[in-house]
Order: sequence, then structure tokens, then C-alpha cells
Amino acid sequence: MTSSPALAKTAARLAGAGCVFAAEEARLLIDNADGPDELAALVSRRVSGEPLEHILGWVEFDGLHLRVGPGTFVPRQRSLFVAALAVAEARSRNGCLVLEMCSGVAPIAAVVARDVPGARVVASDRGASAEYARANVPAAAVYVGDLFEALPDELRGTVGVLAAVPPYVPDDAAGQLPREAREFEPSEALLGGHDGLAIVRRILCDAPGWLDDASVVLLEMHRSQTAAAAVEAAACGFSAEAVASPDEQTAVLRCTAPSQ
Repeated sequence: MTSSPALAKTAARLAGAGCVFAAEEARLLIDNADGPDELAALVSRRVSGEPLEHILGWVEFDGLHLRVGPGTFVPRQRSLFVAALAVAEARSRNGCLVLEMCSGVAPIAAVVARDVPGARVVASDRGASAEYARANVPAAAVYVGDLFEALPDELRGTVGVLAAVPPYVPDDAAGQLPREAREFEPSEALLGGHDGLAIVRRILCDAPGWLDDASVVLLEMHRSQTAAAAVEAAACGFSAEAVASPDEQTAVLRCTAPSQ
């Protein structure tokens, strides 16, 4: 299935459907197809707008092949930045508990578990991605529920690093999302209320009871949202600073208790 004619034909069809990286995607689909009939089915799915990662069943994230599938939110490469910050914070808090909230398939938890062997890692989300998160981070406890309601009481006061990529797209911007996001990913992983900060507010307001005395909260968002989010953080007792992401579009709001 790796012949040049098959590659050229597949790439041409993908390009015609608007796939920017048609040649690369064609190679991946060909490598994952067991014969011409399966390749035709995979290509049809991609042409329909289904995310490539859902079709392949995995996404590469910081060198890890994370399991994803239909109905899951595909981790974005821009979130490598918040994952790297979480690793750095966990390393500076030897043996701390690291919680990835709104975890989806748990990309941050997976990177921390790999790069900080002494860290205790847990993940939580309300969606149907728990089976993927458990596969991606076998050593982590994965809880299912609405934000902190998912967590057992014994975790109160023990979280050293809380990292999250919460939904932060304003509801009225939903139509601007790419088709594959609008039609194939869960809206609750994308849309964050009228200003995109509905879930951010809830995390900030409810987090203090779950954090230890030297904790940090790391929240990815669009850079235009950081000023408003910092005000919300202050109202919840945090000192907040925006850390600009290399992509110049997103940022991470780093929140600590004022005494830190």
C-alpha cells in the first residue's frame, strides 16, 4: 500500500478536500490501512472532515503516542507549553500530587508521569474520554465527574500542581472553529460560556480547598483572556501572572497563593 501511485492518488484526493498537509496525511493513512478497501474507507472518513487523529487512533504529543478516538478532544500541539510548565513545577515540588483537570485523554498527565518519576499523577474530566486517559497514563488515577466533584475527599488539601486546558472558546465564536472541531469533537471541551471563562472561574473559585500550601494552578487560555482571568483569580485569593506561549496566541495563567 506504499506505492507511489497510491500515495499520489490519496494525496490528491485529500488536497482536493482541503487538507493542508495532504501528502503527510496520505502516508499515514496508507501505513494504517490493511489493503485498498480499508484505505478507501479511511480516506472517505478524512474527506468528510473527521480528524486524522480519530481515524488513526492516536496523536503524537511530545514524543508520546496518545490514544484518541471518535468523540474525544484531540490534544493540540500548543498545549505542549502548559505541559512543560507543569513538568517544571512538579520537579520543583518533589513528590507532589499533580492533577490534570478537564483532562480529556490526559496529555499533560502523561507527560508529567513520564518526565517526573516521583510525582503522583491524577486526572479528571466529565466526558467519555476516561478509557483513553487510563490507557495513556496507566499509573494515574482517572476520575470521572464535574470538575472537583469528581475527586475523592481524601485529595482535599493535597494537590501541589493543578494544570488544565479548560474549554475557553466563547460560545458566540463556535462558528469560527474548524469543521473537524465543530462536528467531531465534544463541544464541552471547546466552549467556555459567553466570554470563554466560565470553567476557568469555577476552577479558580473551587480550587483553594483542594490545594496544598505550596501549590500552583496553570490554566491555558487565549492571551486576550488573561487580564479578565487574573481579576477572577484575585477574587478567589490567588496572585496571578500570564506566561506567554511561543505560539503568540495562547498563554498560561499561573496562579499561586499571595503568600508564595
